Amino acid sequence: MSKSPDTALARRERQVMDILYRLGEASAQEILEAMPDPPSYSAVRALLATMMEKNLLNHRKQSRRYLYRPAVSEAKAKRSALKQLITTFFDGRPEKLVASLLDPADQNLDRAEIERIRELIDGSEK
Repeated sequence: MSKSPDTALARRERQVMDILYRLGEASAQEILEAMPDPPSYSAVRALLATMMEKNLLNHRKQSRRYLYRPAVSEAKAKRSALKQLITTFFDGRPEKLVASLLDPADQNLDRAEIERIRELIDGSEK
């Protein structure tokens, strides 16, 4: 029986997933080359093995190398990351996240962005 993916990602795992979402499929060497401040090649291989165990990645063999691809959709990974963020920093309450986005003291949103958020909220209520 297939285990469901553990979608709570560490920093390096997020980097790998971002690379694979962008490229679709890549070898360990290609992932290493695309990483910011990359670790050693063996560290990337160990990371990929861990991610395979967590059912985050699939792979296929091509000649003498393995090509890795995400086993979790980008949308599902984003939802999981957002849920983790809300749980960790906002007491599990999405309204606290929205309130922090709209806080004038920290506001990095312009009026058009705020209006777009309002439209999304209004649209989700219909």
